[in-house]
Amino acid sequence: MMNLSRSAALISLFLLPLLSFSFSVDNPTDRRVLVLLDDLSLKSSHSIFFNTLKSRGFDLDFKLADDSKLALQRYGQYLYDGLIIFAPSTERFGGSLDSKSVADFVDSGRDLILSADTSASDLIRGIALECGVDFDEDSSAMVIDHSSFSVSDGDHTLIAADDLVKSDVILGKTKIEAPVLFRGVAHSLNPTNNLVLKVLSASPSAYSANPSSKLSSPPQLTGSAISLVSVMQARNNARVVISGSLQLFSDRLFRSGVQKAGSPNKYEKSGNEQFVTEVSKWVFHERGHLKAGSLVHHRVGETDEPAIYRIKDDLEFSVEILEWSGKSWEPYVADDVQVQFYMMSPYVLKTLSTDKKGMFHTSFKVPDVYGVFQFKVEYEKLGYTTLSLSKQIPVRPYRHNEYERFIPTAYPYYGACFTTMAGFFVFSFVYLYHK
Repeated sequence: MMNLSRSAALISLFLLPLLSFSFSVDNPTDRRVLVLLDDLSLKSSHSIFFNTLKSRGFDLDFKLADDSKLALQRYGQYLYDGLIIFAPSTERFGGSLDSKSVADFVDSGRDLILSADTSASDLIRGIALECGVDFDEDSSAMVIDHSSFSVSDGDHTLIAADDLVKSDVILGKTKIEAPVLFRGVAHSLNPTNNLVLKVLSASPSAYSANPSSKLSSPPQLTGSAISLVSVMQARNNARVVISGSLQLFSDRLFRSGVQKAGSPNKYEKSGNEQFVTEVSKWVFHERGHLKAGSLVHHRVGETDEPAIYRIKDDLEFSVEILEWSGKSWEPYVADDVQVQFYMMSPYVLKTLSTDKKGMFHTSFKVPDVYGVFQFKVEYEKLGYTTLSLSKQIPVRPYRHNEYERFIPTAYPYYGACFTTMAGFFVFSFVYLYHK
């Protein structure tokens, strides 16, 4: 018994450092992803998607959603850096996993892909709601569109969607030409949550209803208010993708040809594979992931960073920003990065210039106000991770012996003084010696 306990202790000592090597800002690669399934047959029916992830270096751990040994943490460390939930009908997760632990997983800065369908349980709906997404309350409802459906199938619940978010960061630089096939449930976005974004939207003619029964009242979700696929980037830069269709990721729709109703264009292959691949690159930080070096500042003509500035000093400021390309860090190039010289409010706001090698720089004069200031760089851009950097620096006034001997603005007064003296001398001379 003692030998067993010693062995367990040794294993834990060796395992703990390995668990500590999870996703980091400096090295967003070689990540371990937990995939939760309703049925293990999804491994084969969605194999193209999973194989794409494996080919990009992800280690997928497939488990049933009701597995009694499910756990996201061990010894206080997370075992996974990403979570894929393809188990829409699961009422309760197995092991120690529940909706709160999924929320904590995202709160820790890790990523999530969640997919639902018409069998979406309250558990799945609750997780989506935590992310600012609200699925249609009618469990029998599906997205129906009599104008933007796939002609090849003829089913008006098989939507041929092409209303994509205009963002090269999220969807890549290569345009998705073919419509994306979607069959599933509609969801709307919480209007008070400004972190969630529609990536794939329904057309204005779409609505959410039960396709097997007649409408007795107007549908609650209609038109472009319906989101088919949404994404969220949390304030801690964790990323979430929520889809109302599990079939969206399936091999069948990946390989299906598509022709949108009313369009003469016919495509041999739908845009699903390209769409899902690009979105998965974004959610797992293979694109749009930024990191910044430390803030560097010094007086003009110097190289050392001072402990304090004086009012009206001329200073230079710089910061290095890099972008993860999926394989290595590359210089980030943009013309909208700004720095604030801040005390209660920004006294200086400058747009940084770039040398196209990742270094952003500017120069400015310290304002004629003394106190404790901060250099602040707060960068938020659609699809990119948020940067929030700051460095505190005090600013002092002039010392008594640092003021100019003769102040230029006082020259008129100096002139008036000497003019008065000269006038008095002339008056005295004339008064005393003139008869």
